[in-house]
Amino acid sequence: MMNVTPVVKQLLIINIIFFIGAQLVPVSYEYLALFFPENPGFKVWQPITHMFMHGSFAHIAFNMFALYSFGSTLEHFWGAKKFLFFYISCGLGAALVNFAVNYYFYQDAMNILMANGFSKTQILQVIDQGKIITSWNDLLTPSQIKHLFDAYFGSVVGASGAIYGLLIAFTFMFPNEELGIMFIPIPIKAKYFVPIYMILFDGLFGIFGNSLIGIDSGIAHYAHIGGALFGFLIMWYWKKNQFNNNRWN
Repeated sequence: MMNVTPVVKQLLIINIIFFIGAQLVPVSYEYLALFFPENPGFKVWQPITHMFMHGSFAHIAFNMFALYSFGSTLEHFWGAKKFLFFYISCGLGAALVNFAVNYYFYQDAMNILMANGFSKTQILQVIDQGKIITSWNDLLTPSQIKHLFDAYFGSVVGASGAIYGLLIAFTFMFPNEELGIMFIPIPIKAKYFVPIYMILFDGLFGIFGNSLIGIDSGIAHYAHIGGALFGFLIMWYWKKNQFNNNRWN
């Protein structure tokens, strides 16, 4: 098993410090989680700080195990600066895609309401109260109403977007490396495991919604997809330019 590399070690420490601090000072989530830009709780630093916040022990444990498992290998081959650039870029990409999708659903509902005589100020006042007025039921579908409120009030925490970028990078570099998964005793090559996992877990839930099986998991699937997408684009660019053979330090 590969020893933990310097940047991965520092990221592990920072994430653990943030997690412990957030448990001791719960109000920190209001300042460091990533809120929708239309929400008064949004702050300019949140696209960075949300990557170091986690909602539960299981959440941080899974992400930190993946960071150690895949990140140390990638940093070993890339060097510290290139690895850190990739990790942060995928985390920011996850935030950007999650915001873009939420903004689409949010603006879709807002446009319908404003086209029917409601001003933006009136709409936001209703949303802030946490309930809708009866006439909205005639203008919006239940799904549109849910998306509107979820986009406005929802917050995102976790390193998962950056971790998904690492999974993509690992698959690019070691496509035939066999990975194990809980409940499936047969190792699966990375080039099969990672795409299938993302399609089944994040593709289906992200595109069709958690209502597909009648539950709301609270997982930001579009952020996962965003981290993977940015990871793919960066790796494709580096491979195209033969840049992944160069170290930055």
